[in-house]
Amino acid sequence: MIIGGLAAAVVVLTGGYDRLRDYVEQWTGDRFLPEVTNGQVFGSSPSCGSEDMEPGLPELVRERNSQVIRHTGYTVSYNAETKIPNWVAWTLTPERFEETVSRYDKFLPDPEVAHPVTTEDYKRSGYDRGHLCPAADNKWNEQAMRESFYMTNVCPQDHNLNRGDWKELEEACRDWTMENGRLYVVAGPVLYRGQHRHIGQSRVTVPEAFYKVVFCPEPLKAIGFIYKNKSGNRPLDAYVNSVDEVERITGIDFFPSLPDSVEEAVEAVYDLEEWQMPER
Repeated sequence: MIIGGLAAAVVVLTGGYDRLRDYVEQWTGDRFLPEVTNGQVFGSSPSCGSEDMEPGLPELVRERNSQVIRHTGYTVSYNAETKIPNWVAWTLTPERFEETVSRYDKFLPDPEVAHPVTTEDYKRSGYDRGHLCPAADNKWNEQAMRESFYMTNVCPQDHNLNRGDWKELEEACRDWTMENGRLYVVAGPVLYRGQHRHIGQSRVTVPEAFYKVVFCPEPLKAIGFIYKNKSGNRPLDAYVNSVDEVERITGIDFFPSLPDSVEEAVEAVYDLEEWQMPER
């Protein structure tokens, strides 16, 4: 749940990008300063799907370019201006890990996008093509696996982050699914600088950081994470935040269909121990 939008707008208009950068760098404060772009939402907003408590798809509190695309294993809000997603949302269940479809390993332009990013944009950039919805979360279906390699599900990501701490979080989410049952996951980039680095002929925006939020309907709990887009070798608790914190940083309401009482209960607090993090 996000509040204080008017105050946020005032801060953005008075040099808020620098303040947001400082916020993320220092990991303190309560400023709500999302990346601001102009745009329009195209297409519908299909549900993530739930048999129990339905959180709904994320809503962009700050207006920005967005084309919502439903694929087999995930839904993406793609930003044609930044050339990366605003968010990617998907559901995890233990049943989805019973199948073992082979990794596809071929990145593809998304056929739903008019001017898609290609792998050429990443060549010699120094960045990995970092999945937001992991390929390993899509082993349950061949089409889902293939579509997980669409470039709309990818951001320029530091190589060591992609293969290290971010991968560990992906693995933890799968472990939590097996422990808790159905989970709802949203991941995406954090853009907090006024000027961003770009790569390739398509001028793909390089995020300054990444976020991931996880909601568990039973037992009821939620947790958020923010990772700077750089090499790191830190424990999971170094990146943990409340969902409310991540919402303030990104300007996204991640679970808008939840009752207000539920949002207030799970988004403001977090406890990594509640997720029974397995030993690694």
